[in-house]
Amino acid sequence: MAIARGYAATDASKPLEPFTFDRREPNEDDVVISIKYCGVCHSDIHQARNEWGNSAFPMVPGHEIAGIVTAVGAKVSKFKVGDHVGIGCFVDSCVHCQTRDVDHEQYLPGLVQTYNSVEADGKTPTYGGYSDSIVVKEGYVLSIPDNLPLDKAAPLLCAGITLYSPLSHWKAGPGKKVAIIGMGGLGHMGVKLAAAMGAEVTVLSQSLSKKEDGLKFGAKDYYATSDAATFEKLAGSFDLIINTVSAEIDWNAYLNLLKVDGTMVLLGVPENPVPVHAFSLIPARRSLAGSMIGSIKETQDMLDFCGKHNITPDIEIIDIKEINTAYERVLKSDVRYRFVIDMATLDG
Repeated sequence: MAIARGYAATDASKPLEPFTFDRREPNEDDVVISIKYCGVCHSDIHQARNEWGNSAFPMVPGHEIAGIVTAVGAKVSKFKVGDHVGIGCFVDSCVHCQTRDVDHEQYLPGLVQTYNSVEADGKTPTYGGYSDSIVVKEGYVLSIPDNLPLDKAAPLLCAGITLYSPLSHWKAGPGKKVAIIGMGGLGHMGVKLAAAMGAEVTVLSQSLSKKEDGLKFGAKDYYATSDAATFEKLAGSFDLIINTVSAEIDWNAYLNLLKVDGTMVLLGVPENPVPVHAFSLIPARRSLAGSMIGSIKETQDMLDFCGKHNITPDIEIIDIKEINTAYERVLKSDVRYRFVIDMATLDG
């Protein structure tokens, strides 16, 4: 066993604190990674505080991992020592299937999350990227394009793929009008990606405070949803709406902004159920859908797309000792637009 250092939540009511633990010995098909940066996702907060009711402690959060390969198993063929690589939201999949489903694995039973999960043996806990190293099967390791800095590549492993997958699936592109609800860590990536795909992008945000950023990222228009006139003006305007917020907003009001056959895709998870009226859907044959991250195959496609178009998130680098303060700032939307932990600060 190799000794790893990181930060962990030991209880839902306590702040994260330094934590030392064992990483498993690498197998023949494993890649050993020195973690250089890890993004801070809102879901880290949900899970560290047991807000989804399924948390196991101690927990080392983090599933936006960027680092450098330090060792490979004898059967590893795609990676070598020194490669820049990433780890996203899961480290194994389809563990109960006869064959791996490379296109839909994120939706199938047997998904092994990067943290707050157990490995295929049913007992070994997974610990995430708020740490200095990780051991992962070759098939779940991603290649980071050479032109993407590791610090800025890290949030692509969750925020990036979470937006890329629905935009790709619902064919955002030239001739399509796409609205992004929310301009946070997810939303700002949605604007950049949809614009690079060739879609006409509109941001729907509670206020106009981030309008300058939204237009700079590629949006054509930016509207405040606190203004009732926005919903009158934009009725029937969009082919696709991506809802990135977890707040309990009136989905019916946003569904009415869709064209005939338009779709609104949910990414955020409100704490309580949100009512939807049938007449928000039926008269225009609209659809309400959901989406969750992407397969490893699709995540690699996303990284390659970002490399080709030089797309990276806007980030704020933090010392790992600032993680608890960062959590509170995320909850106040006081970050533009994604915190990224510099894991070298574990030594400080």
